[in-house]
Amino acid sequence: MRRWVIIAAAVLCLVAPGLLHAASWEFDPEHTGVHFKVRHLMVSSVRGEFEKVTGKIVYDEADVTKSTADITIDAASINTRVAKRDAHLRSPDFLDAAKYPVITFRSKRVEKAGNGMLKMTGDLTIRGVTKEVVLAVEGPTPAIKDPWGNQRVGGQAATKIHRKDFGLVWNKIVEAGVVVGDEIGITIDLEIYKKPD
Repeated sequence: MRRWVIIAAAVLCLVAPGLLHAASWEFDPEHTGVHFKVRHLMVSSVRGEFEKVTGKIVYDEADVTKSTADITIDAASINTRVAKRDAHLRSPDFLDAAKYPVITFRSKRVEKAGNGMLKMTGDLTIRGVTKEVVLAVEGPTPAIKDPWGNQRVGGQAATKIHRKDFGLVWNKIVEAGVVVGDEIGITIDLEIYKKPD
């Protein structure tokens, strides 16, 4: 019995440092944004955002590569500042938000990429289709104390996807080419905080 207690204590000593540093931080939706950009008629870009974003971040201050992200986006909260266009983007031609109400990103690994950058690889699910994507992450920033005594950290992640990979295939041919470009640029501005212990 004593042998098992010693083994358990040894395992705890090995695991404890990671437990001390990795912690769930609160996701601040008021200071977090998911933005996108796509070509329109091959002459300009349409920009938009999703207004409702929630998530869970486990941030390891000692080893950021052990951090994880789990982000959920309300598909119906898409906003390009044109109501008719937003209604079309929510329709079965694009996001089919009634059938697929959420877009999700689940990280699988984080690697250092040099020059203060990280590479976060994870699964992005849109319209029920899941594909692996890689986010280029700038940050995280050094933690600061906000006016309410919380610790805050921020960062920005960016990637590009091909919409047809996720079943977003609607388009029309016009003289200039197509109405909607295939490549979508995505940027996530993220802010998380931790309350005082």
